[in-house]
Order: sequence, then structure tokens, then C-alpha cells
Amino acid sequence: MKAGARDRQGWIVAGLLALATLVMLLIMGRPPICTCGAVELWHGAIDSGNSQHIADWYSPSHVIHGFLFFAAGWWLLRRAPLAWRYALAVGIEGSWEILENSPVIIDRYRTATMALGYSGDSILNSMSDLAMMSIGFWLAARMDWRVTLALAVAMEWLTLWVIRDNLTLNVLMLSFPVDAIKAWQAGG
Repeated sequence: MKAGARDRQGWIVAGLLALATLVMLLIMGRPPICTCGAVELWHGAIDSGNSQHIADWYSPSHVIHGFLFFAAGWWLLRRAPLAWRYALAVGIEGSWEILENSPVIIDRYRTATMALGYSGDSILNSMSDLAMMSIGFWLAARMDWRVTLALAVAMEWLTLWVIRDNLTLNVLMLSFPVDAIKAWQAGG
């Protein structure tokens, strides 16, 4: 099979995986948009509107997912066409969006993190998270790794400073909750 046809298949698979994520979220009964009825390009408040609109303070963590998926694909699957590494990244991110919106993870966020009123993502936000991951993947594919790393660190520090949360703390608190961090994140 020629490289062009193999790449085209990878792009098609990536699109089908994104579509499958959307369909699964619909089947799960996730709301298409914020139940408030509004669609905001940016929701900067840390409240029940988080994870309901197009972008919020958690969007940078999904860009970083893209950085990490690109790096892992480059390291582990260097011989695979970029389109197929991207399809794998879409599959992983889509799987996370489905898992993240399951009752077990929603309850985990409520009990182990500062997201006390978290009710899951709207479909709009989940698909935006998938797009943010894609942006991160494509930036990492085009930038020097040092720039990618510096950008990831800057995004982690910015969100830590602004909302007392970031990808690192999110993973830590979901996996091994620390009461002192939870209290600090709540402003205590």
C-alpha cells in the first residue's frame, strides 16, 4: 500500500474515532450544550459552567495531552505514519472523554478533587477537549521539543496560579488524593 493511501486511512480512522466519541456521549445522555442554554467561547469562572462551554481553564490540560500523545507516539511508534499516530491519540483522548463522563469518574472528581459540583462535560466541551488535544498534537509535531516542553510548563504554571489546578494536580488528586492540596485548592 502506498504511503498516501495509508495516511488517508489514518485520517479517516481519526475522524471515525471522533465521531464514535460523539455518538457514545449522546448514548450516555450527556447534554449537547450547557444546561444553562448558553454557548460561550470562553468560560473563565471556576463554577458550574466549567466543562460546559467551548473553552475554559482546563482546556490547556487537553493541549498538553496532545503534546504527550505526540511524544509517546514519536518514541514508541516512530515508524508508524503520523496520521496513524494521530488516530491513536484521538482514540485515547476520546476514550478519556467517555470515561471522564461516566458516573464513577464524575463521583471521583466530586469526592477527591476541588470539583465539588462537577456533573460531567457537555458534548460541546468534550468535543472541544478533543480539538484542544489535536491542537497540542499538531503543535508538538511542528515545534522543537524544547519549545513544546516550555509551553507545557508555562500552561501548567499559569493554570496553577489562576485556578490552583492543572493537569499534574488533576492526575495526582484523581489517583492519590491529598487532603492538604484539596484544602489549598479550595482556598483554605
